[in-house]
Amino acid sequence: MEKIHTLVHKLNNPDAGVLLLRLALGIVFIYHGWAKIQGAEGMIPFFDSIGINAFWFYVATYTEFLGGIALILGIFVRYAAILLTITMAVAVLKVHWDAGFSLQAGGYEYAFALMLASAALVTMGAGKYSLAKKVPMVCTDCN
Repeated sequence: MEKIHTLVHKLNNPDAGVLLLRLALGIVFIYHGWAKIQGAEGMIPFFDSIGINAFWFYVATYTEFLGGIALILGIFVRYAAILLTITMAVAVLKVHWDAGFSLQAGGYEYAFALMLASAALVTMGAGKYSLAKKVPMVCTDCN
């Protein structure tokens, strides 16, 4: 048990944790944003049926796609994460809420996890392993 304890403490690197979170969320958001871009003609009527018009559909779609890119690159992370948190909150309430929590029933479980993970990035920022730290013009005081 002591060896595991020692190993766990050697792995302590919060900036690496932020990078892993950014990569995971970024990949997921790019994937889902791109799928919406490709299937916009079929998706817009569904969004319209739940009270989200085409304009807001495109706002959410490009927030996911471009926000995911920003997370992976580590630029404008807090701004992207705020917008992604809001987008996922709307998804939880407007799309998935009535189905309950369970993902298998079409519920909000997955969107909720994405919303809270995005909110976590709002509080943590991009971390040390980001373009924001390497390119001062991108962000002069980002962490």
